[in-house]
Amino acid sequence: MESGTVDFWEKTQSYAKTRNRFDRSRPQEGAASEDATLELSVAPAEAELQAGRTEIEQLKGERDQLLDRLARLQAEFENARKRAERERVEFRDYATGNVVEQFLPVVDNFELALKSGGNAEQLRHGVELIVKQFDEILRQLQVNPIPTVGEAFDPRVHEALGSVERDDMPDQHVAEEIRRGYKLRERLLRPALVRVVHNPNQKAD
Repeated sequence: MESGTVDFWEKTQSYAKTRNRFDRSRPQEGAASEDATLELSVAPAEAELQAGRTEIEQLKGERDQLLDRLARLQAEFENARKRAERERVEFRDYATGNVVEQFLPVVDNFELALKSGGNAEQLRHGVELIVKQFDEILRQLQVNPIPTVGEAFDPRVHEALGSVERDDMPDQHVAEEIRRGYKLRERLLRPALVRVVHNPNQKAD
């Protein structure tokens, strides 16, 4: 009996020691499990943070590219504007030079007429030739005088300075030209200044 009791007692003590060791080991396993879970939850957050940083850097790069492109476009536009302005001035000067060049002989003839020692009739004849030369140059430039005397008054190309009572011309027709008007092709350069017929015995149709 004593031998059996001793064996039972030893077995009981051994079981208790084993149970104690098992109980002490369980909190450690739980802590390890919690650490593992924390690591698993932190890893995706770090990955998302890194992805966000990468996206921000990419957006900054795209922004810098757009700003650089905008700056280049602004520079190109400014250069194109200056070039267009320079070409416009050059074209205007070229066109003006061509016109002025055609009138230089007229100026030369006026100077010759003033230097001539002829009488009044000769001077008048010389001026008439110059005027014809001047008119020819205008025709070459497609600048034509507006018809006036004998034409029906047209407020689009005529400007009335008054009326003249006459019975030998139709009413509301141009009786007298005060200043010649001109058109460049179909564009009115200036209206003709005229006096208009007032015929009390006849009305315009």
